[in-house]
Amino acid sequence: MLFIYVPFALFILYTFNSLAQRFCEKSELSSEKSSKVFRTINVAMLILLLSSYYEVNYL
Repeated sequence: MLFIYVPFALFILYTFNSLAQRFCEKSELSSEKSSKVFRTINVAMLILLLSSYYEVNYL
């Protein structure tokens, strides 16, 4: 399961980061605010991916 899930997780993180990049460019956010947006999105997505991996494998 790990061999399938890791590429899936990387694809999801890449996709959300590219969407966040477009959002920051379109909104013309400063570099400080855009780094906060990226950090928030990455932490939230990492928590969601880890919890879904745990749920699929251990529950």
